[in-house]
Amino acid sequence: MKNTLLYDVAVIGGGPAGIMAAGRAAELGAKVILIERNDKLGRKLLLTGKGRCNITHAEFDNKLFLKGFGKNGRFLFPGLSIFGVKETIDFFENRGVKTNIERGKRIFPLHGFAVNVLNCLTNYLRKGGVIIKRNTRIIDAKIEEGRIKEIITDGKDKIIANSYILSTGGKTFPQTGSTGDGYILAKKLGHTITPLNPAIVPLVAKDKWIKKLAGLSLKNVEISIMQNNKKISKRLGEMLFTHFGISGPIVMDLSKEIGELLKNGKVEAILDLKPGLDEKQLDVRLQKDFSNNPQKYFKNILHDLLPLKIINLIIEFSNIKEGKKGSEITKEERENLIKTIKGLRINVEKVLGFEHAVITSGGIDLKEIDSRTMRSKIISNLFFAGEIIDIDGPSGGYNLQNCWTTGYLAGNNAS
Repeated sequence: MKNTLLYDVAVIGGGPAGIMAAGRAAELGAKVILIERNDKLGRKLLLTGKGRCNITHAEFDNKLFLKGFGKNGRFLFPGLSIFGVKETIDFFENRGVKTNIERGKRIFPLHGFAVNVLNCLTNYLRKGGVIIKRNTRIIDAKIEEGRIKEIITDGKDKIIANSYILSTGGKTFPQTGSTGDGYILAKKLGHTITPLNPAIVPLVAKDKWIKKLAGLSLKNVEISIMQNNKKISKRLGEMLFTHFGISGPIVMDLSKEIGELLKNGKVEAILDLKPGLDEKQLDVRLQKDFSNNPQKYFKNILHDLLPLKIINLIIEFSNIKEGKKGSEITKEERENLIKTIKGLRINVEKVLGFEHAVITSGGIDLKEIDSRTMRSKIISNLFFAGEIIDIDGPSGGYNLQNCWTTGYLAGNNAS
């Protein structure tokens, strides 16, 4: 071995959870080392919120907040009572990063971008005297009497600590260093890894017409997920057509569920372009528009109702001749038009892989972690934080809050 390094706490993984854990442990007086495989900390953090960093979600009722995580959300309840949404906002604002609540309860920095959040966190580490070891991977860990005795780096250094925190992230955006190494190490240490799947990820569609709409962004639309003629889920908000399928917040929030459904058969996404109007209300609107513009081509009348890029497709699917005028549209044609506007069917082929996903679904089995401390129930001096554990939520700040909460808890207790 080249060197033997002695610390109170060794944190493996320099993403948001690992930085929070290391900073908190150091704040409490521990001698801390933070080990990161990249040459820089927080590479994935810089990508969040399209580079703006959606710090958290403005839901201050913990029970309501946890609903976003599904059945596993209750695991975070003890942690949120200690370091929740309010505490996260206070943490950043007290360190110079003012925040702002935007549409959909998404909380972003009031000024600046994700780099400002990362700078705030690295200053937190610097103030605590955390030693940062970059370009380093952990290749082995030695266990004695149910405890980690030491870990070995790829540079042949031996790191000995009283406590270890594993916060290596998931498998998404592998180019940022999240390649799933942490799961391999955790499994070697005796932990169970629940099935890993990409989540918050775009969908590939079978329909060839999708390419005609590539780049079209829609607001205030509704997507319903159907299987075997049964509505499974729905979301209201923004979506985007791509050259291969569909994306955007409401699509990506449904992607985990769609991935599971696809294992059992065909899945359809039904797009309602006017969810604010039921069929009768939309019919009244169309009749009014057509009667007010009897000599105008009905295609042009639709400009006030639908985005220009999608109108030709809607007309094609409604089986109405493009050259008809407003006064010439029959009741049957109007009914076809309404059904198309409120029920555009998209055949889902698959979800894209981990390299395109925002978050990893699955991870360290929650049954093997103490939710009050983030301590392993198998290795007494091992703690977990962040995406590596089996918790994932929708877009909108939920998953970063998981990192802040579990990181704080792990650092608090490991020290």
